[in-house]
Amino acid sequence: MLDVLASSPLLTMMLVVAAGTLIGAIPFGPLRFGPAGALFVGLAVGALDPRLGEGLELLQSLGLALFVYTVGIAAGAAFFRDLRRQLPLMVGAAAVLVVVAVATMLLGGGLGLSPALAAGTFSGALTSTPALAAATAVAGTDEPAVGYSLAYPVGVIVTILVVSVALSRPWVARTEPDSAAGIALVDISVQVDRPTRLSQVPGISDGTVRLSYLARGGRTRVVTPDEELRVGDRVVVVGPTEAVIAARDHLGHRVDEHLAHDRREVDYRRFVVSDRRVAGRTIGELDVPGRYEGIVTRVRRGDLDLLASDDFVLDLGDRVRVIVPRGRLGEVRGLFGDSERKVSEIDALSLGVGLALGLAIGLITLPLPGGLSFALGSAAGPLVVGMVLGRLERTGPLVWGLPLAANLTIRQLGLLVFLGATGLASGQAFADQAFTAAGLRVVLTAVLLTVLAGVLFLLVARLVGVSTARAAGGLAGFVGQPAILAHANSRVTDERVEAGYAALFALGIIVKILLVQFIAA
Repeated sequence: MLDVLASSPLLTMMLVVAAGTLIGAIPFGPLRFGPAGALFVGLAVGALDPRLGEGLELLQSLGLALFVYTVGIAAGAAFFRDLRRQLPLMVGAAAVLVVVAVATMLLGGGLGLSPALAAGTFSGALTSTPALAAATAVAGTDEPAVGYSLAYPVGVIVTILVVSVALSRPWVARTEPDSAAGIALVDISVQVDRPTRLSQVPGISDGTVRLSYLARGGRTRVVTPDEELRVGDRVVVVGPTEAVIAARDHLGHRVDEHLAHDRREVDYRRFVVSDRRVAGRTIGELDVPGRYEGIVTRVRRGDLDLLASDDFVLDLGDRVRVIVPRGRLGEVRGLFGDSERKVSEIDALSLGVGLALGLAIGLITLPLPGGLSFALGSAAGPLVVGMVLGRLERTGPLVWGLPLAANLTIRQLGLLVFLGATGLASGQAFADQAFTAAGLRVVLTAVLLTVLAGVLFLLVARLVGVSTARAAGGLAGFVGQPAILAHANSRVTDERVEAGYAALFALGIIVKILLVQFIAA
């Protein structure tokens, strides 16, 4: 059987992915390891025969590049929008890494670990393959790989436990607004008791409410952007509950008969954004009021129902709710495309160009003082490029964004392949050293370093006032482990998880590459 698996690496990989997915779904109390199950199964299978872990470098790089690129595309816009808010967390994370590096040297010396083995332990506890490569180049031996293989699963398990504890005890975020996932939208009909301009209604100027229907003189139509509301008018107000109440109190009083229930003159529908000419553009740019006498009130993105402001940028796969005169639904359908088949297709050109750019950037090596060097590699290069392209949304005819369903599918596949290949490649070194005296000292060091890193990072996150969700995603990026991000996403639905991950992942890789070279030297 082992000969068959050794002769067919893809068969071995798929078996590891399947078994790892099964193991990852098993609950251990409140904890499930999810995609990290592929890592642990890979370690067990790779320990059976050294041939099973050979020649998997391409699969590792491909899986990791797919994962980090899709995360970057999804989180890029939020990262640059929140950069000023996240800057204190990023500075604090860099300081924590310096503390952990010093602790590594002190613990390594106290427990009798060589500098090379300590550097590998640091890289594994913080699950950084680029840092391992830097440590190996400086040390000139295979010792860093041994420390890495023993510390890597420890870093994954302990950090998942730390994230689980943090998410089960959320704290109040002082410096950022609530997640869009936690804000429910409501719509009510209101009768106007005092004349007012639409722009004077609370929430209109800052985009926290939308007005859609207007009933006046026995007829119903869509509100226009420069509307003058009169006494006796009835309108529909859409938005979060508190903002809708503020708008209602300004306009007049709520009425029981809901205008949206009468679809004789004005109708609404959700349309799928499948036309690439629309994706990457703001709702304001589409000029739905001027072209179709309508208005976009909501956008459904994944599991989130979001209020549609004029500066809201549409992605492929979004489902937009549009209110228009009944006879113009067909025209609006033509604008958005409304094709489920098209949004299930991937634009291979933009995906290939984006990944190629990321991998090319990762190849650039910068010399550092003391004969050291630095490169982003296949991990941080695609992530950084993905974040930039996610912020740009589109360049001419190229739409960089991916439909959410396609993004999540590619991301999950890349993650499982990367973790499975990493486990297979590290299995032999793990088995050879796991139960020796040196191996136990490495594992103990890795546990202490991971706990120290996780606790200090969460303290910094709480001190600077970010949310628990952003802190959990940031810790996943700080450690550099996709499985931890997947675990955090399985626990909460919050866009700040991925924004935190994107903010800290590339920064963590850069700082760890620099620090590990001093540890190894």
